[in-house]
Amino acid sequence: MVSLKDHSTPTGPDRIVISVDAMGGDNGPATVVAGIADSAAKNPGLDFILHGPEAELQRLVARKRILEGRVAIRGAADVVNMRDKPSQVMRNGKGTSMWSALDSVRDREAKVCVSCGNTGALMALSMIRLRKLPGVNRPAIAVLWPSRNPQRFNVMLDVGADIRADAEDLLQYAMMGASYARNGLDLTRPRIGLLNVGTEEHKGRAELRAAHDLIAAQTETGNFDFVGFVEGGDIPGDRCDVIVTDGFTGNVALKTGEGTAQLIGDLLKEAFAYTPLSRLASVLALTSLKRLKKRIDPRRVNGGVFLGLNGTVVKSHGSADATGVSAAVKLAFELARSGFDDRLAARVASAAAQAQDAAEAGGKDTQAT
Repeated sequence: MVSLKDHSTPTGPDRIVISVDAMGGDNGPATVVAGIADSAAKNPGLDFILHGPEAELQRLVARKRILEGRVAIRGAADVVNMRDKPSQVMRNGKGTSMWSALDSVRDREAKVCVSCGNTGALMALSMIRLRKLPGVNRPAIAVLWPSRNPQRFNVMLDVGADIRADAEDLLQYAMMGASYARNGLDLTRPRIGLLNVGTEEHKGRAELRAAHDLIAAQTETGNFDFVGFVEGGDIPGDRCDVIVTDGFTGNVALKTGEGTAQLIGDLLKEAFAYTPLSRLASVLALTSLKRLKKRIDPRRVNGGVFLGLNGTVVKSHGSADATGVSAAVKLAFELARSGFDDRLAARVASAAAQAQDAAEAGGKDTQAT
């Protein structure tokens, strides 16, 4: 490890250290360094451990005065690229920047890991290096979705960690999503919705109907409200704060939403460039258009959070620019500052203990009968 100031990890009584995988994204380490520099300027209490080719990272960091004394560099020669299969990375990825970045969280040198790399490989390595929380069957990826709610965002999970999810998995997603909403969006009692093809209780697959009953039974224990089944139109709506679904459905919805936001932006540009009068109108509406762009810009809500692990991991888009990387780091910083890791672990442990007690009580009732 090499620090620009000395040879120690950035520390201090009020410092929060984020471990950043500088490699693996589409735009290279220069973009990552630019993103963390932007975050450092906005958050004086934030320091970094940066993982990747040592000489190259030293050169890039040295150009950013704001990072002086706030970055420790861990040399890692190898890179997980987007084409690598998770199974290959699990066997041969020890020398990669991704592996090194996760180890800093595992060893409690950093509070959160941020990576722009291969999602499947990052999840696989996260499960190996950090391990799942006791009681968690399948970790989930949660994202923030622009919405009509006062907090301006909804939480949706899972969006791609695992394409399968049974009723018990969906219950765990609800518990973890509620914890994320409390700590990330400052909601005292989040409203949970279960994504389905209709709001009627008889609709949907058998596991969805079973999950409906399980989630409804945990509202007091989990300190959330359950609004029942919700539909796709409710994802950006104000009916609930957390949308629970399986990774296949969630990932399709996420990519559709991102594509739609891009399409709206392109159509607006085309419409305002159509005639001289429309171009004049665009100048008059410039402030409103900038506000709209900021509200729907996927870069500014960049970062999927891996939930259900012994440590927090934030997955940035592989194509993220400096603004996107900065947004992912900001999310990591806010979660670390809130003590989200410990709170989520306590919530999952409590739910697992209550589920075990209920199962044992059910077994005794069966024997008595």
